[in-house]
Amino acid sequence: MLELKHLPISSFNENIAYIHRDCPVYKIDNIKTMTRIEIHGGESPVYAFLQIVDSGKIIRPGELGLNTEAFRQIGLPEGSKVTLTLTPPAQSMVSVRRKIAGNILSDEEYADIVADIVARRYSNMDIASFLVATGSFVTPGELLSLTEALRGDRVVDWGSEEIVADHYCLGDVPGNKTDLILTAIVAAYGLPIPKTAAHSLSGVSGAADTMAVLANVETDVRSLKKQVLEKRGAIVALDGLEIAAADKIISAVEQQNGLATLERSVSSFLAVKMAAGITHLLVDIPVGPRARVRSTQEAMRLRKLIEYVGDMMEISVDVVITDGSEPIGSGIGAALEARDVMKVLKNKEDAPEDLKEKSLFLAGRILEFDPKLRGGQGYVVARELLKSGKALDAMEQIIKAQGKVKDPVQLGHLTRDVVAETDGTVKRIDNGFITRLTVLCGGGQYPGAGVDLFRKTGDKVTAGDILYRIYSCNENDFAFAGTVLESGKNGFEIGR
Repeated sequence: MLELKHLPISSFNENIAYIHRDCPVYKIDNIKTMTRIEIHGGESPVYAFLQIVDSGKIIRPGELGLNTEAFRQIGLPEGSKVTLTLTPPAQSMVSVRRKIAGNILSDEEYADIVADIVARRYSNMDIASFLVATGSFVTPGELLSLTEALRGDRVVDWGSEEIVADHYCLGDVPGNKTDLILTAIVAAYGLPIPKTAAHSLSGVSGAADTMAVLANVETDVRSLKKQVLEKRGAIVALDGLEIAAADKIISAVEQQNGLATLERSVSSFLAVKMAAGITHLLVDIPVGPRARVRSTQEAMRLRKLIEYVGDMMEISVDVVITDGSEPIGSGIGAALEARDVMKVLKNKEDAPEDLKEKSLFLAGRILEFDPKLRGGQGYVVARELLKSGKALDAMEQIIKAQGKVKDPVQLGHLTRDVVAETDGTVKRIDNGFITRLTVLCGGGQYPGAGVDLFRKTGDKVTAGDILYRIYSCNENDFAFAGTVLESGKNGFEIGR
């Protein structure tokens, strides 16, 4: 037997075990790749990938080291006695190879693959192989099978609530934080809306990052249920909720390798929302030349796919196609986006009109899930809830319930104004460029970093007018952003 030792190493959701090359119990020679093992001693076996250590300062011959992920999973204190055995690759890898060869997989095969991923029998490379295989082609029936498997058995039960609503945006549009505003409006109306939000997916800021500027977003299912039933709304990070475990693991690999496809995204968000107990879901598909979905034709195809899976899994889905040609709101980056959100909720004169109007439109569609409202009434009711201050009251109650942030986030101290070089009218704003610039100036790492837009499409400008201002919290990030701007491009097309 070996003594358990925790090595404080994070391996991006991959279980790694370490033994000394001179281990007296498990002598393994000539290992050229990671070897799969089972570790016994806890309540259930833990699967990990074995690596060999030459230094006794890291692992002694009689120890088994586990990285942070594996140590957390085994649930034993350091010094505990454990044993290990070699184990063959997961049996469901046969199905992955069948998919790579172009076959259509069954419900059972997808269920087995997901079960092995949750059990950590797959390495990140194995998961990447699965993503590549399903990214090549997947039938609607297969997408349904994958979604059902990803949803899992842990589904949040909302008791007697007939409508539990939520919203999802399928696309990366800078500054598009309608999630927070519509949650406040829907909660003020009285429909329960447990907004499960993601941290940054595109490298800028996710809805969870923006909400974290205002309140704590880390919670568990029990606290989420209590808050929503009392306050009718919540905006929390998905990470801390014990639902859709396989999807979190797969999503981490997608982000690391850039392997996300639209079909996989559909299975992902539908599985997560259904695991959260959502009964009525509004899906927004922004379309634009630099948005994730580039054409209305592609958006219509995705709409039919989403509606098919939703119908088969008995969730009411409303899919809307919106304009994703330019950023929504003024601020891009967590603190700037939170500022815009609160301006809208407080009915400030300088609140971004596009963010306000899109939020009202989406909130109105969600309110019309209520059979008491006729078609078209949702927008009117949403506008009144915003104008009267009831939506602001609902947001303040949500913030209080989750725990208000005591120290406000300060914007980055390093700033640079980007100005118009000629007179004219803003013809187009390049979403991709603005997103990249925001990432480079630190928007994905620091909530106070980002880009603040002063002009939008259609605005008239004269040479020297400020188009936008960048904020950085770090000298290196500020320099990287400056290098991009020195290339002569700024993301704005100005014409006569």
